[in-house]
Amino acid sequence: MTVLRRGGQFLAPVEIANSLRDRTSGLLGRDSLTGVLVLRPANWVHTMGMRFAIDVAFCDRHMVVLRTVRMTPHRLCRPLLRSRCVLEAEAGAFTSWDLRPGDRLELADG
Repeated sequence: MTVLRRGGQFLAPVEIANSLRDRTSGLLGRDSLTGVLVLRPANWVHTMGMRFAIDVAFCDRHMVVLRTVRMTPHRLCRPLLRSRCVLEAEAGAFTSWDLRPGDRLELADG
């Protein structure tokens, strides 16, 4: 199992969407998400057809958070060209983890 960490501290279990098919389907059709969905490569997301609001973090190639945003269903966000991956979690998760731009994250075996 892959997990998300910051400074060695466990934040959440991770699902990784590396393929075009996985990135395209993302969270569509789901009622909830446990942990984080990592989309890579990616520099933008949408919430069209989604059933719940999400927190979104754009990360660079070193997994440093560039920007975070909360998105409600049926929205588009602008691409962030420096982003190499996008993390999606249920709305409120980033607040509970105190996740902010500048944080360096790590995907690790848990």
